[in-house]
Amino acid sequence: MDVAKEFTRYVVYPSEGLGHAGRHAGLSGYCTGLMLSLSRNGVEPMAASVDPLHASARHQALHHFVAKSEWSDAQLMARVRDSVVPTLGFENGCCWIIDDIGFSKKSKHSVGVARQYCGQLGKQDNCQVAVSPSVASAQGSLPIAYQLYLPRDWVADPVRRKAAGVPQELAFVSKPDIALGQMRQAVANGVRMGVVHQAEGRPELQRHGD
Repeated sequence: MDVAKEFTRYVVYPSEGLGHAGRHAGLSGYCTGLMLSLSRNGVEPMAASVDPLHASARHQALHHFVAKSEWSDAQLMARVRDSVVPTLGFENGCCWIIDDIGFSKKSKHSVGVARQYCGQLGKQDNCQVAVSPSVASAQGSLPIAYQLYLPRDWVADPVRRKAAGVPQELAFVSKPDIALGQMRQAVANGVRMGVVHQAEGRPELQRHGD
């Protein structure tokens, strides 16, 4: 199998959900960087590995694509879902796995950072947390939605919200309610319902105050 050709073929379909054709190269470059064996998945080391002769220019392009370019993450994930789900063989059964994903962060200015349970570390620490349901079969699994959790302290702090660009109309939503909303939307979009499992070691998903 020509891996490079297969990768290019795969990226073309989700790229069509980005809108402007100029964003296609950004997605391809970023996905390439994610697949590399890097000690850190930031855009700077990605750029240096993907295009070492033009690392500075590639860094600027990748940063613009990730941080400033206007495209819908939900639409992109929907196209990935529509491409992959038919290959998972749900005729023999389907499971939903509800997970919250923690990313350790020391900066207090990144959106949603608070002292909370971080699955990456297996303990309470400063981190960002996102809720993400996956569908799974014997053939494999696929995340079908992803939403950053905004703790109550962030919702109640208009100064920090404004500085980080968080819309003022965004209200607090608990992790279980985020997951329920994601599941309802997925079912409305035609995803097959299945037995729901909570990922192991995720007690916070059961706490209605979170």
